[in-house]
Amino acid sequence: MPEMRFHIRWPDGTSEACYAPSLVIKEYLAVGQDYPVAEFVALSRLALGIASARVRARYGFPCGRAEAQLARIEETARRQAPGTVYVESFEV
Repeated sequence: MPEMRFHIRWPDGTSEACYAPSLVIKEYLAVGQDYPVAEFVALSRLALGIASARVRARYGFPCGRAEAQLARIEETARRQAPGTVYVESFEV
């Protein structure tokens, strides 16, 4: 299962490299797109949940790194002012 990083910029201007255990994130987010914070969190939750389930199907346990990444996304989103999250790039 190929891992990847998706690079984002939060509404406050900070950039972050986020981890995903599979390429499924590309089905939910697009490079060069802005997403309202709540939508970005929802799409990340969905994609990282699917990715973690794929790890569970293959190895018998969910992906702890994907779960930790989602927790970081949710926590950072709570601290953001209203705005959009910009998807800067994907890195495989």
